[in-house]
Amino acid sequence: MRELLPLAEEIGTILKARRQTVGVWESSSGGLVSAALLAQAGASAYFRGGGVIYAPAAFRGLVGLSKEDLGGMRSSSEPYARFAASTIRERLRADWGLCETGAAGPDGNGYGDAAGHTCTALVGDGVEISRTLETGLSDRVTNMELFAREALELLLENIR
Repeated sequence: MRELLPLAEEIGTILKARRQTVGVWESSSGGLVSAALLAQAGASAYFRGGGVIYAPAAFRGLVGLSKEDLGGMRSSSEPYARFAASTIRERLRADWGLCETGAAGPDGNGYGDAAGHTCTALVGDGVEISRTLETGLSDRVTNMELFAREALELLLENIR
């Protein structure tokens, strides 16, 4: 978590200066993205909210979506990550929507992705970007930290 804080601090500084906000949808990073952003003084100026959308119950209960809303997309994929980033941005009326979705380990997920696989996405005005990270690691905690770093770096690279 400590290595995430400098990234989050820079993100917070930029977002506050621009008077912009972010909403976060994360899964296998387990809330580390949100925690790092919220650890910054003055986070209420830029952090609209976030959720750990980890299981189907959270998908239905927290964001009010059904399997049909996915139109054939699967979790832990770039299209899903872009959909989730766009959805959280819209629901929270944020300038930026950020998503992380993957398989932290020690095993892979039900879609055939190995442990250490995550997709991140960022959606904002004129920006819709996603990418995939494969760590090759099965250590759950290490992957969670690496996944959170990947999401924060994606956001920072695109707001600098």
